[in-house]
Amino acid sequence: MASFRLDGLKALVTGGASGIGEATCRACTSAGATVRIVDINRSAAEALAAELPGATAHVCDITDEAQVKALFSGIDALDVLVNNAGIGLVGGLEETSLEDFQKLFRVNVEGLFLMSRGAAPLLIASHGSMVNIGSVAGMIGVKRRFAYCATKGAVLAMTRQMAVDYPTQFRVNAIAPATVDTPFVEAYLEKFHKHEKEKTRMELNARQPIGRLGRPEEVADLAVYLASPAAAFMTGSVLTLDGGWTAA
Repeated sequence: MASFRLDGLKALVTGGASGIGEATCRACTSAGATVRIVDINRSAAEALAAELPGATAHVCDITDEAQVKALFSGIDALDVLVNNAGIGLVGGLEETSLEDFQKLFRVNVEGLFLMSRGAAPLLIASHGSMVNIGSVAGMIGVKRRFAYCATKGAVLAMTRQMAVDYPTQFRVNAIAPATVDTPFVEAYLEKFHKHEKEKTRMELNARQPIGRLGRPEEVADLAVYLASPAAAFMTGSVLTLDGGWTAA
C-alpha cells in the first residue's frame, strides 16, 4: 500500500543489529527508507548494513551521553527514530539487586531518554516520527519481572508524555509486544532454563492465547506503519501486539 511506504525518509534504529531491531531495519529499507543501524555489536551492525541498500552501521552505547552526542553530531537529517535497544532481567523484588535494577534503567530508560533528546531537534525539523519498543510488561504485572516491568512502564509513560509536549512537531507512539522469538529469548532460555529449554519454550508459546510467540517481522511491520503517512493522525498511542495476552 502506497501510504505504508517510507520512500526518501531517513531512519535510525537502536539495537538494530539483531532481533526486532534487525527486522525493523530490513522492513524500513524495504519500505524505501535509508537506515542507520545503531548497535554496540560492530560486526553484526556492519554485516547487516552490507546487506541493506544505503544503510550505515554506527557503534554507540546509548547509555553514554558523550557517545550519543557524538552520534547525533554526525547526523544532519532524521525522519524516523525507533528506540528498540533494551535488556531484560528475571527476578522478583527480593531477587533483584540494586546493581541489576540500575543497569536495566540505564539501558531501557536512560538510553531511550538520551537517544530521544538527541533526535528531537531533527524530528522537529522533519515533522518526523518516533517509535518506542515497549512491552506488555509495561502494562500488566509479569511474574518475576520486577525491574523489567518497571522500565517498560517508564517507556510507555515517556511515550505519552512526549506526545503531549510535541503534539504538532513530531509523532511519538509505542508498540507493546508480548514475547517475541528473538536471540533475546534464546539468551534467556540458555541462562535461566538451560536444562529445560523445550519445556520452557512451550510455556512461553502458551502464555499468548494465540498459542505462539510473536515474530520480529510482525513488530517491524507495525513500526513501519507507525512511521508512515498512514498513521499521520496517531500519536501518544500504545499498540499491543501480544497474541491476546492482555485481553485474556
